[in-house]
Amino acid sequence: MGDDIVQQQRSYWWRWSKQDFLPEESFQSLSNYRTALSQTWFRFMDRLQSRSFDENEIGELRKRSENEMKRCLTWWDLTWFGFGAVIGAGIFVLTGQEANKHAGPAIVLSYVASGVSAMLSVFCYTEFAVEIPVAGGSFAYLRIELGDFAAFITAGNILLESIVGTAAVARAWTSYLTSLLDRPDNSLRIHTNLKDGFNLLDPIAVGVLTIAATIAMISTRKTSYLNWIASAVNTVVILFVIIAGFVHADKSNLTPFVPFGVKGVFQAAAIVYFAYGGFDNIATMAEETKNPSKDIPLGLLGSMSVITVIYCLMALSLSMMQKYTDINPDAAYSVAFESVGMKWAKYLVALGALKGMTTVLLVGALGQGRYITHIARAHMIPPWFALVHPKTGTPINATLLITVASGSVAFFSSLDVLASLLSVSTLFVFMMMAVALLVRRYYARGVTPRSHQLKLFILLITIIASSMATSAYWGLYPNGWVGYVVTVPIWFLGTLGISLLLPMQRKPKVWGVPLVPWLPSLSIATNVFLMGSLGPEAFERFGICTLVMLIYYVFFGLHATYDMAHQDDKLMTQKQINEETTPSAGP
Repeated sequence: MGDDIVQQQRSYWWRWSKQDFLPEESFQSLSNYRTALSQTWFRFMDRLQSRSFDENEIGELRKRSENEMKRCLTWWDLTWFGFGAVIGAGIFVLTGQEANKHAGPAIVLSYVASGVSAMLSVFCYTEFAVEIPVAGGSFAYLRIELGDFAAFITAGNILLESIVGTAAVARAWTSYLTSLLDRPDNSLRIHTNLKDGFNLLDPIAVGVLTIAATIAMISTRKTSYLNWIASAVNTVVILFVIIAGFVHADKSNLTPFVPFGVKGVFQAAAIVYFAYGGFDNIATMAEETKNPSKDIPLGLLGSMSVITVIYCLMALSLSMMQKYTDINPDAAYSVAFESVGMKWAKYLVALGALKGMTTVLLVGALGQGRYITHIARAHMIPPWFALVHPKTGTPINATLLITVASGSVAFFSSLDVLASLLSVSTLFVFMMMAVALLVRRYYARGVTPRSHQLKLFILLITIIASSMATSAYWGLYPNGWVGYVVTVPIWFLGTLGISLLLPMQRKPKVWGVPLVPWLPSLSIATNVFLMGSLGPEAFERFGICTLVMLIYYVFFGLHATYDMAHQDDKLMTQKQINEETTPSAGP
């Protein structure tokens, strides 16, 4: 028995052959690869139209990890993971940055707007996570409802969100450590002559990322215990910030309340949306949850409801303590308390912020590793990253991938460069999730008539296009109103059309989003609107990253997934033939 375990551990660590990374038929020889490239368009159309199934994501794909993840989490763990994943860099860093640059005291309204949009996305994630409890999160859900290509684009953005988001939090960790040690800004970073925004190297951020990832790789259960402790300490600090902030409040600091106009409020909302982004990591832990149908709704919806209230109270307390023009963009709360004569509180807040950001990195390493695992199970990336360690029950290879990539980005890039790029990616994924939920409710393969399929497609395009038009009009004419008279009714009619013209094909078995199609449609509209509030640089970076993803897909991802899909079809056909030819036992 002991020899078997040693052998399993050895086989896990010593897998470096070509077959471990490129087992697909298209990559077995140069001739095969040329043939695959010559069939690119045919294969693309095949993957565009293909759909996975619930049972395939839950059953067959999980087997490709060879070992099971351990079911050890309850709703209590998920709730605290929610706090640990979400409360960190967003509230402690982006609040000050956006209040100072875009929203002023109205930053509280920015958190309300982004919080409403985030809660709509939480509803969508919860229904999917209950119905399809696997590690892949939104990637798995979109493979089932929108197909391989849509799932790949989402997978690319999930990877981008994971890498950039983790790097941003690690950079913020260094900023708060600097404040805690009472040192000048950027004194703990290495100054170079590189381009502005990439010229402050951050080895501390890399070190923190490495420690968090190591803990996540050792044990999910132990990571949960550590998260409880750190989040409890952070909760005490948050209560102190809110109470002490209101005690030292000066109402005059709220005037002018909207110094940058309504456009500034929504521009800030699009950026601080990053503060809510961690909740999708909780959905990836469904595979390790003891009772997904009960634990996931309690953990996700419960934690996010409380977090939204906390964010609004913390933003308001900061705005009332200090004039928005005096807020420090890098360490807002610490400097604000210092300005009202509570210099000692600066260190408590910095310590709490560090603990908060540490749990964000910890839970991020846990959730992101599971995203990567399921993406690798589908062969979008080499299947070596899908392996689960037999002893720890954790995806060590996948966690290493995200840590190395995040560490490289964190070493070079500043927080403002990272945050704007991250928000586009996050909002895009959440918008796709809302579309997928509508497809899941109103389309069933082999059941929905073609005429209803066409109606659903047209109505979805109407909702998305009208949302984009509303967002574009807002960007071009922030003080206008005529355009909304056209775009908003079109969105309303598109949603009403789904409600009245299409019968619901599927209802959730345990827990579902209420008021369908209205809430998912509103989620599409708010996510698209917030995307439109971001600056052009964010979309330029997003476009470049998407182009890189497409190049990767054309030369690798497309052919790997095509080969695996058709290999599975052949195995299924052979299994059916064997069952038909095997004589049944006589009476």
